[in-house]
Amino acid sequence: MEDFTYTHDVAEKAAGNTKLAITGVVASGNLEVMVERALADRQCVVEIRTTVRGFDPVWKAVVDDFVERFHTGGLRFSINDGGARPDTVSLRLAQALRLMEKTEK
Repeated sequence: MEDFTYTHDVAEKAAGNTKLAITGVVASGNLEVMVERALADRQCVVEIRTTVRGFDPVWKAVVDDFVERFHTGGLRFSINDGGARPDTVSLRLAQALRLMEKTEK
């Protein structure tokens, strides 16, 4: 197992007020993304646990790109990876963010 944590200072708070969201499933070639609104408005943390060794530079590139393209302030993402490709990682992160952008009553 490898664990990575990437912390970013961001310009914008994530939209919505949903407190917690989960998308995906830990399985071969897929991953689970859990996200919670638990940080300061200008901070984003992505924690990754993967069984695939040696891909730290790829994870960093995917996470950096995601945080640069979207408003993720205040969110902590926890990823449990089952060997997902970078495009699947990007898709699941975007899905989780969209769930968080909803406004709960």
